[in-house]
Amino acid sequence: MGRRRRTNATLMSVAAAAGVSRQTVSNVLNAPDRVAIDTRARVESAIESLHYRPNRAARSLRTQVSRLIGYCIMPATPGMLNPVLDRFAHAITEAASDRGFHILLFTTAGGRAGLDRYAELLSQLTVDGFILSDTVVGDPRQGWLTERGVPFVAFGRAWRNEEQGAWVDVDGAAGVTLAVEHVYGLGHRRIAFIGWPGGSGVGDDRLAGYESSCARLGVTPLVVRDVGGIEQGRVLAHRVLDAPDPPTALVCVSDADALGALRAVTERGLRPGHDVAVVGFDDISSAGMPGFDLTSVSQPIEEAGRAVVNMLLSRLNAIERGTSSSESGADVDAVAHLLLKPTLVIRSSSDPTTAMETPR
Repeated sequence: MGRRRRTNATLMSVAAAAGVSRQTVSNVLNAPDRVAIDTRARVESAIESLHYRPNRAARSLRTQVSRLIGYCIMPATPGMLNPVLDRFAHAITEAASDRGFHILLFTTAGGRAGLDRYAELLSQLTVDGFILSDTVVGDPRQGWLTERGVPFVAFGRAWRNEEQGAWVDVDGAAGVTLAVEHVYGLGHRRIAFIGWPGGSGVGDDRLAGYESSCARLGVTPLVVRDVGGIEQGRVLAHRVLDAPDPPTALVCVSDADALGALRAVTERGLRPGHDVAVVGFDDISSAGMPGFDLTSVSQPIEEAGRAVVNMLLSRLNAIERGTSSSESGADVDAVAHLLLKPTLVIRSSSDPTTAMETPR
């Protein structure tokens, strides 16, 4: 694809093309919740067709804001990849750019030790707010930012009884429920769950979906857990398949674990989808590749990225106007928590009738 061509589009030319006022265009860019859906769509279409991009430098001088959003990429665990968060980083970067903002990437240690980096960025007036991810049980960032009145939105819940701050998340319990119902509908009654150790908010949420589904369907639960990854998934799959009455379906907490489970199934001379159904979670890019063709729960990552950015910018706009949500007439906190529904992508690892044709 070629580069997007440069134009001299302005706020006024966008307004004229959309048949709205200049203020309406500004609201679409900075407070979309204040604009009717059909009007917003018309303005966004004009912005796209005219290739309009707000002048970040001029606006910063006028408003004393940086138009930068901080996003921490946690140091990678050796041997582990997180393609879901890679997709999320792309999604928030694109969504922020469409609104005239940019993402400032940084990294720091986890836990309280990493808060110094957040404090440094705030003291330098480098960013207007933060997007969080990799949220864990006992994560100190939400409370620390809330105490200081710093705008933020998290991709992931705080996993506490008392939630602090806004978040967007994907319903992991609902996703695993889809997986269990799928293999149950194919006739499987011995369904095992390969999960992560207790204390992981994400892992425990997905396990809860498995356990509630088993209780409702009358399936005896069988749970094995380890730190996660391809090799761990392989080891755990072998463990449950060694049982006297082994499961005929394996529902896994992640695609990495599921790929390991697929390896274990084939190592035993069994056929994925025929002898043992395998289902993962995340629908990473390799899940659909020949040789894997892994059934997986797909997360709406792009939708989550847009929602996180929109929620944060609504909060920044309320602060810029110097009003609380109640004073502005737009209840910003009404959408403080958004739980998105995943979908199930069915492939031959669970249902052989969906096998891809081999190219001739």
